[in-house]
Amino acid sequence: CRGSEVLGRPDPHAVMNDPIAAATRLGFPSDGVLLVTDTLRQRMLMCGSEIEFPISTAHLGLGEHINSYRTPRGFHRIVERYGHALPPGAVLVSRQFTGEIRPPTAWNESAGDAILSRILRLTGCVPGMNAGGEVDTYQRMIYLHGTNQEHLVGVTPSSHGCIRMKNHDIIRLFDAIADRETWCWIG
Repeated sequence: CRGSEVLGRPDPHAVMNDPIAAATRLGFPSDGVLLVTDTLRQRMLMCGSEIEFPISTAHLGLGEHINSYRTPRGFHRIVERYGHALPPGAVLVSRQFTGEIRPPTAWNESAGDAILSRILRLTGCVPGMNAGGEVDTYQRMIYLHGTNQEHLVGVTPSSHGCIRMKNHDIIRLFDAIADRETWCWIG
């Protein structure tokens, strides 16, 4: 995320009007993938395509501070990927496959906060906003991941800070961005 310390915090309205231009000013590569997360609509769009995914962000809203249980705003990069080739419903704890695979009938449970199928780990791009110190997205372990609460995805914010996705959607996204630098705007 080169240059972000010079540019400061991106204007959310400017980003939504032209997300690729705003990301490019921060060092986004011309051949990269940009995901734009609209937290009001609980949707994520893959720029340059017609692909849109329902999502669920934090039930406590947006915010960057450690232990806030809020979804961090601004530009992020996907820096780690977990779950390659695991079956849908694979349970991941501390980014490791536990050996348990939950069937699709268990993807709509109301209890618990299981991380299923795939993890895409984020790091913040703007020092002082979502990178470093008490606002570090990477240290907060913020992910895009599959969930056991699919019935809430695209309907209502319900996570503890991460961006939840339906299991087949996170697998589709995981595969679509393989070998490509991927950024995510959350706002």
